[in-house]
Amino acid sequence: MKISKQAKRDAKQLFRSCRADGLLDENRVRQVVQQVIARKPRGYLAILSHFHRLVKLDIEQRTARVESPVPLPGDLQGGVTERLNRIYGAGLSIAFAQNPALIGGLRVKVGCDVYDGSVRARLNALAESF
Repeated sequence: MKISKQAKRDAKQLFRSCRADGLLDENRVRQVVQQVIARKPRGYLAILSHFHRLVKLDIEQRTARVESPVPLPGDLQGGVTERLNRIYGAGLSIAFAQNPALIGGLRVKVGCDVYDGSVRARLNALAESF
């Protein structure tokens, strides 16, 4: 579906109105969607489609996934959490997971930023250099 410039502008304005203290407010998002559906302005499906895209991108940027080959001890998890909050700001949702394929090290993904300090990545880089 092609989205008009006006629908994009309207969606961005709605998205900005859903932010509180720099973070997306889940209740405001629900209210905005309900109001748009109730009022049904011209091109409301396009507006909701673009609004959904903006919300989805914001959630991805505020979500971090930390992978390690073994479970991380609590103090190390706290250090990683503190460091990520310092870099990306408060309100970051962090999930810790195990991935034995990494062999060693950590792999952190926040939005489209990937920090790969794993042994697997270093071995792959070494293999490509030959």
